Amino acid sequence: MQDILLTITTGDFLTNLAAGELNITTEFIWLVTATILSMIGGAIGGILLAGKDIGYNLSAMLGALFAPVGVIPAIIIGLAILNLLTSY
Repeated sequence: MQDILLTITTGDFLTNLAAGELNITTEFIWLVTATILSMIGGAIGGILLAGKDIGYNLSAMLGALFAPVGVIPAIIIGLAILNLLTSY
């Protein structure tokens, strides 16, 4: 495991991610992270809102599927704006 973290490409990637530099790999990782967190939040919100009415499993599944619909475009636009701002 330590050999993987100390290779040049992985080490550079972790350094870029920790430093806040935006490139295509770090933007993809932030997009995936935001999508996963929004799915978790959507599932929790679905359970709280409609758990008793339509069942906890169905409400969690619907919440997890519909939550990224608003998050993914917002993250892509936000990362594009940050990328433009860092170039100036």
